[in-house]
Amino acid sequence: MVCYSPHVSSAGTPQNPRTPRHGAVVRVTHWLTVLAFFALLITGGEIVISHPRFYWGEVGNSTMQPLFSLHIPASRDTVPTGYNYVMPDQNGWSRYLHFQASWLAVLTGLIYGIAGFWTGHFRRDLIPGRGQRTWCAFRNVMAKTFRRGPPDAAEARSYNVVQRATYMIVIFLLFPLAIWTGLAMSPAFTGAFPLTVIALGGRQSARTLHFFISVALLLFVVVHVAMVYLAGFKSRMRAMITGRAVEEERP
Repeated sequence: MVCYSPHVSSAGTPQNPRTPRHGAVVRVTHWLTVLAFFALLITGGEIVISHPRFYWGEVGNSTMQPLFSLHIPASRDTVPTGYNYVMPDQNGWSRYLHFQASWLAVLTGLIYGIAGFWTGHFRRDLIPGRGQRTWCAFRNVMAKTFRRGPPDAAEARSYNVVQRATYMIVIFLLFPLAIWTGLAMSPAFTGAFPLTVIALGGRQSARTLHFFISVALLLFVVVHVAMVYLAGFKSRMRAMITGRAVEEERP
């Protein structure tokens, strides 16, 4: 059964065709976030390889039973993995770059957040409209996506309800949690603000949660890129670079 909302598009109210699809702040912060994300992904992977075992609580080391382990070789011969060889140790530069990329992501997020509230971007483009806040609206978008139906004309200039809900979760839940759990692993930060790590159950708990949040963000990026491709890669890329959306045929 398909629910219909005859008065409201799945993408909400479309923008004026002369209005840029994405504002300058959104475009700049998007590409800075892409840069920071891939730096964090690569360096975070190297950090995990140095000790691919995860614990719960404050303390965790090679002599303890882990909560779970990744079945990959480590870059330290003191970490038991079941493999008879170790990976090259890239822990030094990866930790340094991870720290720098984290601050780039945080500062970019702050600029985006302040601008989003100041310009009304969140209210206008991300918060689902009244006609979208129903299960039927979600189901219609998902059904059309799975059967690869053509997007509405409004979707060239506005996010549909599934996109809006997903972006809200990423921006206001996953991204803040990634920052919180990352800071909770820093002795300097937790020394000044001990409740930040106590509330998570300990430094090793923060590391484990940080891993799962990072995996969720990676899955979001993979799905996001796939959906951009299905909706019209050239048009969406052009819109995120120049701000202008141009209709194109889907592959």
